[in-house]
Amino acid sequence: METPACTPQRSWADWALRRIEAENNRSADTHLYAVPLPEDWGVQLYLKDESTHRSGSLKHRLARSLFLFGLVNGWISEGTTIVEASSGSTAVSEAYFARLIGLPFVAVMTASTSAEKIALIEEYGGTCHFVDSAPEVYDVAADLAATTGGHYMDQFTYAERATDWRGNNNIAESIFDQLAMEEHPVPRWIVVGAGTGGTSATIGRYLRYYRHPTQLAVVDPENSAFYPGWKTGDPSYCTGQPSRIEGIGRSRMEPSFVPSVIDDMIQVPDAASVAAMIHLHRLTGLRAGPSTGTNLWGVWQLMARMMADGERGSIVSLMCDGGERYEGSYNNPQWLAEKGLQPGAHAATLERFFASGRWDG
Repeated sequence: METPACTPQRSWADWALRRIEAENNRSADTHLYAVPLPEDWGVQLYLKDESTHRSGSLKHRLARSLFLFGLVNGWISEGTTIVEASSGSTAVSEAYFARLIGLPFVAVMTASTSAEKIALIEEYGGTCHFVDSAPEVYDVAADLAATTGGHYMDQFTYAERATDWRGNNNIAESIFDQLAMEEHPVPRWIVVGAGTGGTSATIGRYLRYYRHPTQLAVVDPENSAFYPGWKTGDPSYCTGQPSRIEGIGRSRMEPSFVPSVIDDMIQVPDAASVAAMIHLHRLTGLRAGPSTGTNLWGVWQLMARMMADGERGSIVSLMCDGGERYEGSYNNPQWLAEKGLQPGAHAATLERFFASGRWDG
């Protein structure tokens, strides 16, 4: 019996899937840095450098998964306009994959998005559509997709289901593979932020599926709904205010945020995120963005807690993107002063912690 020929759309989808998978096969895994710390602390810190992805951030993994999810569900076809609501890095990565398979891409974002990220989106062939306030992005993106006959990727809904949390080269599996030869190959904590909630959902589910004792801590900036929503158990919690730490924090509880897989949450002052970002550069030479600083502010508190309890072990967190994307903002002292994000008092907290091993922030 002859095999039926594929329709043109199925043939194109097969080609697009193969092209995205081939891109992944050509990519080495991201580096896991061992951060130098005093030996007598008895705790190791590892940072997974997601800035080394081709599109420059942790969102490269999400964008790949969302494109694969859209293709296998038949939502993306040849000529489909891809539309996303994004604060920047997801849009950069989606623009990269849209160009890879020859599709037009439109990112809906607030006008406050960093100029560096806007330039990257446009460099990858994407178009930026600006709105005045963060809550507008959802409806405007959905409307644009409807009027163009396109596909709204909707990262805030699909991030938690587009990635296979059991493995298949997700970030959790990668972390455990890379830790295999370390002194403490099963970390005490993994610390991440939440933008869509997809990363925390994937890691939390993976830890439970493989019965690892590792606990998941999620850090959250000021103005974000995730921390108070998690603490109160209110799935509809809304702050009505945008996050000032680009790439993480949302004004509402997003559908992809899964509170039940999180063991602890830490709310981080915005200026503390900046202080920790700057401190990382001085400590290691690594230049990261402010969401990495948010991660580290939580890491240092958990590390101090472990040392106070006499625990030995390891902590893993993420370097979400590179600091070069924020030259005009979080790396600009004048901009920080205008936004009230001067790191001074929080920088002093970090100095005292590294001098004593005790947290008093």
